[in-house]
Amino acid sequence: MNDTYSSPARLKGWLLCLACCLSTGGSPHAAETPPKARLLEESRGIATGFIQQLSGDVTRAFKASGPDAALKVCTERAPELAAELSSKHGWRISRVSLKPRNIILGTPDAWEQRVLATFEQRAFQGENPQSIEHGDIVKELNGRSYRYMKALTMQEVCSACHGNSNKIPADVRQRLSVEYPHDKAIGYLPGQIRGAVTIKRPLDN
Repeated sequence: MNDTYSSPARLKGWLLCLACCLSTGGSPHAAETPPKARLLEESRGIATGFIQQLSGDVTRAFKASGPDAALKVCTERAPELAAELSSKHGWRISRVSLKPRNIILGTPDAWEQRVLATFEQRAFQGENPQSIEHGDIVKELNGRSYRYMKALTMQEVCSACHGNSNKIPADVRQRLSVEYPHDKAIGYLPGQIRGAVTIKRPLDN
């Protein structure tokens, strides 16, 4: 007999190693899932930074050149910034809404729709919309992901593009009708939830 496994002590050690490999997907050094508290904190930090940077860019554009310039920042810079953050962190970062402006980039999937619905319910029950968030580990066909959403609230500066239609300047309405013929992202009042930043972080790769 091969003496590699003839010793009971060696055999026991080999079996323990094999069990370790099987329990961690084939490698004894497979990374463990980070604690949910850490996943939440990291996701919150990225989402908050994204919102603050975009809000600052929109406000500066509005003050400098008016609502048309602010709309350009919101429609062009926001996807660029989301793509930059996604590339940097290896996660999917975007904005979604139950009333999207860009139906290609902004339409939520089933999980996001459910979370957005609970966000509106929580705000209706009196929770501060600016602090509303949700994160959880979700099992999907391609493996587990940590999914996080942070509510986007309507700011006063956004009223020229997302407020009641009679308050949106004519040139902005014209541009929206051309660039977003299926636009639903109007009719909001300051302080209302108009969507969310959504983050999807793969855990099994």
